[in-house]
Order: sequence, then C-alpha cells, then structure tokens
Amino acid sequence: MDRYLAGVASALALTVTVSTASAADQIRILAPTWLGFAPVHVALERGCFAENGLDVSIRFEDDLANVMAAMQRGDIEIQMRSVGEYQGRPRDRDTPGIIIGTIDESVGGDGVITDEAIQSVADLQGKVIASEPNIPSRLLLQMELKEAGLTLEDLNIRDIATADTAAVFADESIAAIATYEPFMSQAIATSSRPGARILVSSKDHPGLIIDAIIARNDDLQANPDKYARFLDCIYKAVDFIKAEPDSFAEIAAGEFGLTPEEVTEIVQTTLTYNTLDEALDYMGAPGERGKLHDIFDTVMELNLENGAAENKLVAEEQIDNSVINRLR
Repeated sequence: MDRYLAGVASALALTVTVSTASAADQIRILAPTWLGFAPVHVALERGCFAENGLDVSIRFEDDLANVMAAMQRGDIEIQMRSVGEYQGRPRDRDTPGIIIGTIDESVGGDGVITDEAIQSVADLQGKVIASEPNIPSRLLLQMELKEAGLTLEDLNIRDIATADTAAVFADESIAAIATYEPFMSQAIATSSRPGARILVSSKDHPGLIIDAIIARNDDLQANPDKYARFLDCIYKAVDFIKAEPDSFAEIAAGEFGLTPEEVTEIVQTTLTYNTLDEALDYMGAPGERGKLHDIFDTVMELNLENGAAENKLVAEEQIDNSVINRLR
C-alpha cells in the first residue's frame, strides 16, 4: 500500500544490502515511506545504534507483499506497519513476524472526506464511496458505520489509488473518499464542492491506527538482546524528537524528501510518537495483556468483516512483550 508520502517511495528502489556484520548485530528494516518511522533515522543520525553495537539499515518499501516475502526469505529482521496492515491477507499464525513494540499512532492522518450533502456516516448508505483497498481509513469508516448500524456492504465501494484522491473528489457522484494525508488535505483545499471537509478522521478513534515494530521470529529467539538494544535507541530517539523538534525536522527532511517545515506540519497534525512509557502501556507487563492486545482484537474483527484478512489471529500469539519489558 502507498501510505502517505507515496510519491517519494516511487523514486526509491528496494534494495536490501548485504552486511558483513554478524547476525547478532545486524538489523535490516523495510518500512513504508511514512514519517511515523523517522525515529529509526534519528537513531542512525545520532549514532545510538552504533553505540549499542548494532549495524542498522532501513529502506522504504510500501508494498506489503514485498516486505512479507523479504522476511520469509530472511532478507530483513524488522518491518514496521500499522496493526491493521500487519493482519492483512495472506498472513496466518505461522507467517514470519511478531510485534515487539509500538512506534507511532495516527491522530488525524487518516480519514474520510465528503461535502455538505453528507451530514453523517449514516447518509452514506447506498452511496458511491472511493477508497484504496486495505488502508487504515477503511477501518475508520467501518468503525463509524458499525456505530450507525451499517456495514461496508451498505456502500457502493469503488477502488482507487489514494494518490488520485483530489481528481476523484472532483467527481460529485462520489459521495466520499477514504484516504490519508497529504492527499486528504490537498483534495479539500483544491475542491470546489460546497462544504468539502473531513467527515471522520483518526482523531475520532485514538489508538485504532497504531504502527508496530515487527521482528522476524527466529532471529528474535536467537538474539533477544539485540532487539532490546534496538528498542532502547528507538525510544531515546522519540525523546529527542519531542525535546528538539526543530533539529528532528532537519534530520527527517532529507530522508523523506521534504522541507523541515513540511516535516513539522505533518508531525503536528497527523501523528504522535510513542515514548517508552506509552509503548510499555500498549504492550503490557511481562506475560500480560496490554492495551495493544485489545486494539489488535478489535482491528482483527474489522479486517475479517471487510475481507482484508482471511485468518483470525490471536493477539497473544502475535505480540511478544518480553523484549520491551527489559527496558523498564
């Protein structure tokens, strides 16, 4: 899926570099082109990984199928995705990858846009709705519909590429579009439709769209200390981001093809990074369920209902909170 800043990803080739580091020190990452994963770049720039004896590399890759194949082959040790995308087909209980931490959550970056003709989600019944398949905003729409006593089957859904949001929104036969930033704001800003606005966004469902750090099971079992050192740097990077936002914006801008001002605007309006304490709250105490387990179960049911997933996954089997709890 082309998530947020998708145009940047198209200019970046997928390459998983071969390193001379030992397996006990090496972490190769694939992640979508999304600023939520910028703490990795901060930790690299500030030298934390090197100080912790780690050889870390990260490449952008938006296509989940490519990432899953890379992890299956053993080409990467970590991927990062939203919990909802992680659950998506063809994952089953034996597919490589297990959640070991959280890194950020959407607080406005995903949403559904419409115009004055639609006053509530209930008004969408029987209407044409456009959306890219299996994106977080579909979960938001599905959650809102459920509260109104409706399902996605009550809508006429047309598949689109999210990058085409503005062009599709120009067609007034499309009642609403499930989309994400920056395309969401761009479509509203350029629209001539009366009352063009965001109908619902991830602000309305905090915690529903949360990005996870996902490790390859066999390597996690063999080298748990490596992942503890990795997570230590991630949360130190988050502390730096919150304490030095201007310096962070300078670091991230070059990595994501943005200006520092654009980085600041995106971070302030669409996402929040998880501190260690927040991540621990999500992940739970050793051997216990945390808030993420409940979120996982909620999103799992939504994904099964809308066909984005075909296998029911059990949160306790897909979340390992043992490593992050070493940082307490």
